[in-house]
Amino acid sequence: MPNADEGVALARSLASERLAAGVQIVGPIRSIYWWQGCLRDEQEWQLLIKTTHALFPALENHIKANHSYEIPEIIATEILEGSSAYLNWISTETQRTDAS
Repeated sequence: MPNADEGVALARSLASERLAAGVQIVGPIRSIYWWQGCLRDEQEWQLLIKTTHALFPALENHIKANHSYEIPEIIATEILEGSSAYLNWISTETQRTDAS
């Protein structure tokens, strides 16, 4: 994310729509990367999004529709081990209800 406010807005929308059980906003971080033939050195904010494998396609679509970057970083990492209580919390909190 290019700034904290955009990160907060995206995090809130993901949680509100139950696409994420929770989102951590980390930053500012310093990112050095190639973009359109130029080496960039930028300050960014990273979102760590807790969701389920089944919701990844919807989460990806939501991020693409609500992110200011042309190609936002959207990657998933496999959870090899985790507290069953924590993993159950993610599953429970990403289930949509009539109130969501």
